[in-house]
Amino acid sequence: MATFKYKAKNARGETVTGSISGSTQEEATQKLSRQRLVVVKVKEVTDRGTKRDPRAKPSAKKGELELFTRQLATMISAGIPLLECLEILREQAQTPGFCNCVGFVIEDIRGGTDLSTALGKYPKVFSEIYVSMVRAGEASGQLDEILDRLAEYLESTAALKREIKSAMTYPVVSLVMVVAITGFLMICIVPKFKEIFDGLDIELPALTKMVMSASLFMRDNVLICFAIVAAVFAATKAWKTTKSGRSFFDHLIMKLPVFGSLFRKVALSRFARTFSTLIKSGVPILGSLEIVADTAGNTIVARAVRDSLENVRQGETLAEPLAQHWIFPPMVTRMVAIGEKSGALEHLLSKISDFYDQQVEAEVKALTSLIEPLMIGFMGIMVGGIVLAVFLPIMKLQQSLTPG
Repeated sequence: MATFKYKAKNARGETVTGSISGSTQEEATQKLSRQRLVVVKVKEVTDRGTKRDPRAKPSAKKGELELFTRQLATMISAGIPLLECLEILREQAQTPGFCNCVGFVIEDIRGGTDLSTALGKYPKVFSEIYVSMVRAGEASGQLDEILDRLAEYLESTAALKREIKSAMTYPVVSLVMVVAITGFLMICIVPKFKEIFDGLDIELPALTKMVMSASLFMRDNVLICFAIVAAVFAATKAWKTTKSGRSFFDHLIMKLPVFGSLFRKVALSRFARTFSTLIKSGVPILGSLEIVADTAGNTIVARAVRDSLENVRQGETLAEPLAQHWIFPPMVTRMVAIGEKSGALEHLLSKISDFYDQQVEAEVKALTSLIEPLMIGFMGIMVGGIVLAVFLPIMKLQQSLTPG
């Protein structure tokens, strides 16, 4: 679909201008004629002033959607027409992919489609919760308030992701360095001691034999070792995409000794934040639960929410089925029960989310200070073990040569 600017006369003889979408200039002219306009001039609009690239697929980079939502809410609340808001945001899009996406949405709206339906055509950019909240805003006539609430939700979710990323970056980088240093010592350094050990007339310690055997195997089969590591990584990644694999890893990360508690709090915060935002926006509770289950990001939470959905559909309470799943602590289920009885469920869910956000922030700081000595200790054990294996035969030889 292309965009055409037109100049035409209406039924009262007044000159009107504007823009309209169409596949060809003839189609645009026919649309104007059906609107009882006498066409004077129709010209296709080029995209010189924007970053639109016909080869770019609709997409959005990190932070772009949050900024778009916040600015759209501000402009709509200021009384600017929706199409004009979208045109402005399209012109200042940071990436060609997002520029194309907004452009396609504008074309759909000009063709008579409502905003939520137009956004729903691009699920990789606009999630199900995004589209559902916009639809609720259109139905209630409070689109600006809903968009503002949606921007707050996206910003809080992004902040939570940054917290998790900051907590995981240091241990991952440290682990890679430890593995790289250990691999270098085992492949390049330790094998050079083989000739020295062969010339010694002593029985090598068990630790030295074990390290030397592993070192020689890694040196002689370095490509095989890399292939095995790559195969295990690829197989694990492929398994994670399956239903059973994802369920296994979701259970595993929740049970990890150090990070399990953190991931559980993140899951609870996301559940409460999403559920609260949807209810506040006027989405029906059954529809909200379906969206929460689909966007939970964790199969354990999703299963618990779907079980609760069936109970709510039958007219029962939400808190009782949630309490049967171990991932939801008593504090959460009891607050949900109180919220159901008092009619303030969205307010209590928001309080739950704020509480766990604070817990996550505090735990991330604690983990950051704890991980550093743990990784130093792990590196000391690995590297120190290799050094000890190399020096034990030398120490044993020295003892055998010492008289008495």
